[in-house]
Amino acid sequence: MRFLRLLSLALLSSATTAATTTPSSSRSSLASPQRSFASLDKPKKSTKKKKVLPASLGLDTLIQQRGGEAATATATMAQESAGLPSAVKLLIGAGGIYAAFLYYGSLQEDVFRYTAEDGTQFKQAWFLQVLEALANVIIGFLGMQLTGATPGIPKKAFAISGASQVSAKACTSLALANGLSFPVATLAKSAKMAPVMLGSLILGGATYSLREYLQVAAIIGGTAIVSMGKKKGSGSSSMMGVAYIVLSLALDGVTAGFQKRLKTECAKDGVKPKPYDFMFWTNLYMMITAIVISGALNEIGSGLAFCTANPEIFEKIIKFAVCSAVGQSFIFYTIANFDPLILSTVTTTRKIFSVLLSIFLKGHSLSLTGWSGIALACAGILSEMAAKMGGKAKVH
Repeated sequence: MRFLRLLSLALLSSATTAATTTPSSSRSSLASPQRSFASLDKPKKSTKKKKVLPASLGLDTLIQQRGGEAATATATMAQESAGLPSAVKLLIGAGGIYAAFLYYGSLQEDVFRYTAEDGTQFKQAWFLQVLEALANVIIGFLGMQLTGATPGIPKKAFAISGASQVSAKACTSLALANGLSFPVATLAKSAKMAPVMLGSLILGGATYSLREYLQVAAIIGGTAIVSMGKKKGSGSSSMMGVAYIVLSLALDGVTAGFQKRLKTECAKDGVKPKPYDFMFWTNLYMMITAIVISGALNEIGSGLAFCTANPEIFEKIIKFAVCSAVGQSFIFYTIANFDPLILSTVTTTRKIFSVLLSIFLKGHSLSLTGWSGIALACAGILSEMAAKMGGKAKVH
């Protein structure tokens, strides 16, 4: 018994000694999870103090540049997905843009190719712009309520920019309504840098490289070849469509100039509009312009009458408008999480996929000449994208 008592005292003494003389390595290995748990216990205090989430550092920098303390709707989305890997975020952003705008293009083509039982077709392009702008105004307004509106917006500059932008979009729709095929119209719109270059050469004395001239020539030449390479044409109607798409390109050049002026006005007034400010105010004035013009052309009444008589076309128009607004939101998400070059790459390749999907799914028939035009125009588009990537690489 005495032996057992002595053994028990020895064991108790050794256990006490081990507890009080823990190696420093053991203490350090235990300290890390304790600090982790402590940081998890008070996430609000840590976030409030640093104001920067490591996974969304670029986003916070963007927010500070655009206006400071108010968090944007894109910030909210990005913070909710702050723990996601970059690849997943890119899949969300690029996937959303592709899904929304590929379907957007398909619906736009369906709307203007639709023929009612009495043989009539939907021609009310300005009425269509009213509905599209309305959807963007609603989403922009909701986003602005979440982010807080920026005071001191130069509304006159937004009004001019919105009016020219909706005019360019309406002319694209009118080109489709007057027989121009969707692949030709989409490829032609990819050459919007042509009027910008022309205006800069004439008015600004700018200079461009040989590669830039060749890029524009490839897109325009390829578009012309595709137009001539179609196995069936529609005569004067198609020529009217070409006239509208040329006018749309010219208005794109005008819009680019007005948007530069808008940025200058904002900088002069010390105003930094956030993404949803741009979305709301631009589309509000786009909608007002479209309402005035469609009202003058009596397109509101005739458009509503056509949609009432043909509910299936109205359903497509509503989806078309929603896709436009949703696609814009995914664009903001991508801008918030990635370099603008990523967005440019996504939107550029989206145009190519839109053309190919239209050809394969909508029954467009192209000759070998037409396919050579597709290849030439796509080469010009991809060359433009490669030049942007090369320029970005040089900067870094």
